[in-house]
Amino acid sequence: MDPRDHHPNTRVCLFTNSSHWWMKCRRSVCTLRRLFPDVCKNLGPVICFSATLAVMVLYAMADQLRSFVAGIFIPQYHYPFAVPVTFFQVLVTLICLLLLHAVGLAPLKPYSLSLGEQLLVPSICGSAQVLLGVWADASAHSGMYPLTMALLPILCVGWSHGMHLAVPPSVRLTGLITVITVASVGITASQGLPKVELLECLCSAMALIFHSLSLTWLAKVAETERHSSGHVSPFDLYYTLIVNQSLVLGFLCLLHPDSPRALGDGNWHSLLFIGYLLTILLLEALQCLLVDMTAMVVSPLAAALLHTARRLTTPFYSIL
Repeated sequence: MDPRDHHPNTRVCLFTNSSHWWMKCRRSVCTLRRLFPDVCKNLGPVICFSATLAVMVLYAMADQLRSFVAGIFIPQYHYPFAVPVTFFQVLVTLICLLLLHAVGLAPLKPYSLSLGEQLLVPSICGSAQVLLGVWADASAHSGMYPLTMALLPILCVGWSHGMHLAVPPSVRLTGLITVITVASVGITASQGLPKVELLECLCSAMALIFHSLSLTWLAKVAETERHSSGHVSPFDLYYTLIVNQSLVLGFLCLLHPDSPRALGDGNWHSLLFIGYLLTILLLEALQCLLVDMTAMVVSPLAAALLHTARRLTTPFYSIL
């Protein structure tokens, strides 16, 4: 053993050096804490723009990939059971949220009955809209459904004013969105549509109303919770929404006469069938998560624009 370790002066020097090092670290941490708000304030617009761009790119990639996989899966396997597929999608979303909670990436509070009651209307409307969307992918081929859903931003603006959100869209923004939406729908309609059935028109209109009402009501509940002392995060709201939807769609599956055939008529022995179906469910779940979180964090109009950006811009590309 080194005899210098037992010398009193050596011990005092070591203690003094450690104290100086610890004080420097504390001063550095305090300096960083003082500078952190200024750095965030200066980089705030850059961070917001980067996050917005990332969400838009992720949603667009998921939308294109889901459309590609669905274009292979639907004609090849002819699996027309919309209610069980929608229920499977909600279950997949619920399982993913619980897995994220288990690994600590998405802390979730236990299901709250009072919060579930507040989210009952968006849960029912959201379930109906997803169900009608799955039905349209499998059975509607005239293009009326995507054409009608392009009007989603206008209805979200109307519901935002009707429900008296804290920050409704301005008059200028409302006028700009209206002009772009009407022009996009007009260009698509002028190019002609195949024969449209009355059932498809009715389902498209119902899906449009359900989706706009669901997004706006969800934003209203999130706004109310932000101003209360409940400290409920958007992930808690979304978890409650998904639990409600699983109960609604599960009950609907029990009542639907075709639900028992969903397990018997599927090619469950084929790995391709399972892989295609699981890919569609995961991508659709990701899209619903991005849209609903945007409605809660930003606004229903932003969520509607995220959902319909591809439909609104495609007609303008076609005339260039």
